Amino acid sequence: MELPLAWSLVLVLTGVWNLVIWPRFWQRIAKDPRSRDADGRATRFLTVHAVLIGVSLALGVAVGVLGVVTLV
Repeated sequence: MELPLAWSLVLVLTGVWNLVIWPRFWQRIAKDPRSRDADGRATRFLTVHAVLIGVSLALGVAVGVLGVVTLV
């Protein structure tokens, strides 16, 4: 697959950005008092954010891999 170097680098940087930012967001979400109910069980707040973060990480990996593939 051919792509201009600049676009390939944008894809790689976007993938790296996602892999750096989302885990840090997860740390904040996990510490948030809305994440657990009085019994310590996960709330919908935590579940929704876990899905959001998981999907974002998967897309970040996919975009980063695509960027690397276009560099080769």
